[in-house]
Amino acid sequence: MAMPTITRARGRRPRTASARIRREIEAQGERLWRLRDFGDLSPSAVASTLSRLVKEGRLRRIQPGVYYRSRPTILGESIPSQQAVLAAKLAEPLHPTGLTAAAMLGFTTQNPSRLEYATSAENAPPRIAARIRNRRPDSRRRLSPREGAILEFLRDRAQTSDLSAEETAKRLLDLLARDKTFDRLMVAAMDEPPRVRAMLGALGQEAGTPERHLRALRGSLGLVSKYDFGHLSGLRHAKAWQAK
Repeated sequence: MAMPTITRARGRRPRTASARIRREIEAQGERLWRLRDFGDLSPSAVASTLSRLVKEGRLRRIQPGVYYRSRPTILGESIPSQQAVLAAKLAEPLHPTGLTAAAMLGFTTQNPSRLEYATSAENAPPRIAARIRNRRPDSRRRLSPREGAILEFLRDRAQTSDLSAEETAKRLLDLLARDKTFDRLMVAAMDEPPRVRAMLGALGQEAGTPERHLRALRGSLGLVSKYDFGHLSGLRHAKAWQAK
C-alpha cells in the first residue's frame, strides 16, 4: 500500500497559524480545545482563530479558554460532559488513553463507559470521574492531547484499534505526518518504554524517514531485546526494529 511521507517536501510554503489550527480542529472531530493545545503558536493568533471559528458556528465557547467542537446526533448537536470540561481546565495536561485515545484518533467508534486519561502528575487530579494513569514522563507536558494519545495508543500496542492491521498502520502514518508530529514524538518517546520507541521507529522507516533521523531511536534499544508490537507486528520493518 502507498504510505504517506512524514518528512515535509522542500520548497512547500509553510501553512499559516490560522490554517493549521483550522485543519487540526477539522481533522479531530468532536472534542474540547484550549489555547495551550497549540502551545508552539502565538497565543494571540490561537485566540483570534478560535474566536473566528465560534463566530462561524464551527466551535462553541464553553468557558473562558475552553472551546468545543460538537457532532450531530439524532437528538441534535452533542454537548461535552462536565467531567470533560473540568479535565480541560486542569493545569496538568491529560492525554486520552485506552479506548478514549483510540476513539479520539479514529481507530474505533466505541465509547468507553468511563473516560480514560494519562497524566504526568504524581497524583490523579481530584473531582475527575475518569480512570487516570498518572506518573507518565515529564516530556509529555509539551505534547498536545492528540500527540499524547498516539503515544498511549502505541503503549497499548494498537490493540484498541477496530481497524485491520493494514488500516491501522495507514491511519497512524497519516497522523504522524501532520505538522511535524513525528519529530515531536521522536523526542518525547525517548522517555517511553522501549516497545514504543521500536514501534515508532518502524513506522518512521515505513514512511521513508532517513535513517540518520532514526538513529537516536534505534540506538536506545537493547541489542538483543525483542518487543511485542501487537496489532502492528505486520509493519514492513517490524523485524528490523526487533519485533517478536
